[in-house]
Amino acid sequence: MTAKALDSLRAAKRIVVKIGSALVAEDGLARQDWLNSLAADMAAHRAAGQDVILVSSGAIALGRDRLGPDRPRKLEEKQAAAALGQPLLMAALSQAFDARDVPVAQALLTLDDTENRRRWLNARATLETLLGAGAIPVINENDSVATDEIRYGDNDRLAARVAQMVGADALVLLSDVSGLYTADPRTDDDARHIPVIEELTEAHDDMAGDINQAADVGSGGMATKLAAARIAQAAGCMTVITLGTAHNPLTVLSNGGLATYVLPSMTPEKAREVWLRGHLTPEGTVYVDAGAAAALRSGASLLPVGVTRIEGRFARGAAVAIKDDAEHLIGKGITAYGAEDAARIAGLQSDAVEAQLGYRGRPALVHRNDLILES
Repeated sequence: MTAKALDSLRAAKRIVVKIGSALVAEDGLARQDWLNSLAADMAAHRAAGQDVILVSSGAIALGRDRLGPDRPRKLEEKQAAAALGQPLLMAALSQAFDARDVPVAQALLTLDDTENRRRWLNARATLETLLGAGAIPVINENDSVATDEIRYGDNDRLAARVAQMVGADALVLLSDVSGLYTADPRTDDDARHIPVIEELTEAHDDMAGDINQAADVGSGGMATKLAAARIAQAAGCMTVITLGTAHNPLTVLSNGGLATYVLPSMTPEKAREVWLRGHLTPEGTVYVDAGAAAALRSGASLLPVGVTRIEGRFARGAAVAIKDDAEHLIGKGITAYGAEDAARIAGLQSDAVEAQLGYRGRPALVHRNDLILES
């Protein structure tokens, strides 16, 4: 089972890697040699044709000493430390990836950006554009304005939401422990490593305890990693929890390094379809012509040229029903335009949208990834 899981990781088309503060920083300084080795690993994955995204903690750990000798404890102190440490973190990462001639791009997100539909659409479009340009997105939690991530150590969950957002096949959580054990291996000699998990249960949560909180930086633990794994599993994404302290941690993992693999129950595509079917309540209706209806049923996105009229009031990111002029329901999806703009561009070729709206909009009114068809 472990060999099969490792093969799936090696075959993944898109991977999200999350690194914690304990790996990034030591005594208030970036672990540059380790970051250099991680960059080499990620550059190798990219060269092999895999999309890779990095979610990194560490801004608070790098910036806190600049506030004074005491560890920041108040929320505003942690946010100030994050503001001081963020440029240091990106400087260290940029140095690491520049040496591999790999462009990196920073994106600051909070969990709210992954929960709000409009912001989710914007963030996903940005990340897809960066990946299409050959860059490695470096996602940092926006600690200077966020609260939940700082208070609850939710960067693991943020990474899982990112994996869900971009339809990743694998989420790799680099930790200071080599996966889940039946007990804390640092205090219990009888603790057994769990290599593969097909279904997460309360028993696994009980095993997590306070594992992975040895370092005096960060606030996450094994419990947050299992919470992240649940999100990823529901999105059709495999989660890998493994030791990241050694240099070239992804190479170590690919060569069979000890890890816990939490397997998905379905593919990312199927998971997206299940989510869309269960969560979309239409707020309006988009009517399309016969050509667009046929194109949609063959797997295409809904382009403005095929739209005949708009009904209802809805904002960008809302769910809409898609019907033909005979009122037959074709499907439903998430719209990239609000009702007013959608009505203005109905029937237009995509290259005429900018002139009509005064800004460069999205090519599709409803992208095929945000669309489900009626059977």
